[in-house]
Amino acid sequence: MEVFSKGIHRALVPLDSQMENVSGVELIESASSYRMVTQMDILRFLKEHASELKHVMSPTVSDLGAITENVFALTSRTKVIEAIKCMRAASLNAVPIVEASDALQEDHKQLTNGKGRKLIGTFSATDLRGCPIAQLQSWLPLSVLDFTQKGSTRHAAASEMGISPRELVTCNAESSLAQAIDKAVTKHVHRVWVVDRQGLLTGLVSLTDMIRVIRVSLLSDPPANVI
Repeated sequence: MEVFSKGIHRALVPLDSQMENVSGVELIESASSYRMVTQMDILRFLKEHASELKHVMSPTVSDLGAITENVFALTSRTKVIEAIKCMRAASLNAVPIVEASDALQEDHKQLTNGKGRKLIGTFSATDLRGCPIAQLQSWLPLSVLDFTQKGSTRHAAASEMGISPRELVTCNAESSLAQAIDKAVTKHVHRVWVVDRQGLLTGLVSLTDMIRVIRVSLLSDPPANVI
C-alpha cells in the first residue's frame, strides 16, 4: 500500500523468492515468475473485507482528507484534438468536462480550473482506445462533449468498436470512503468526481487518494486482528 499510495498504478510481485530486507517495488532476480498487482486489485480486496475495516471505511471522504481539490478540466467546447494536446502536456489520463460559459472569456484550447463548474462529462484516454486512425482523424475537430455523448449514427459505430459514452461516476464530500471505493471498483474507474448538490465540481477522489488515506488510518489505528 505504501507503493500504491504514492501514485504508482501497478507493480510486479516476485513469486517463490527470498524477500529478506527488501522494500518498495524492488524485485528479486531469483524469482521464478512475477505477478502484476494494480491499485484496483488492492481496492477490490479491501472492498471485499470492508466489514473488518469499518473504522476506516465509515468516515466521509472529506473527513479523511481524501479529496483532491485542484482539478484541471476541459470545457464542453474544447475540440478533441486540443484535448489530446492538453492532456499529453499535463500528463493526464482523464479530465472532467465542464459546461462552457458565455460569460467567461476563456480559452477552450487550454485546461481550465474546473472547481465550481457544472460537471457534464469525462474525457479519458481510454475513450480513444481501439479507434481506427482514419476514424479518429475525422473525430478530431469534434468537441469532447460531442465525442463522448454521440448521436445515434456515431453511437452505433462506436459501439461496434467497444466504445460507449462514459458514465459519470460521482460522489459528494459527505459520501463515506466505502461508498467511493464501491463506485470506483463497480464502475472500474480510476477516479470518482466529487460534486455538490447542484452538480458543481468540487474535487476528485482517485485510487491513489483512497489507498493513501486507508494506509494512514491503518498505521495510526490498526484493527486488533491486524496487530
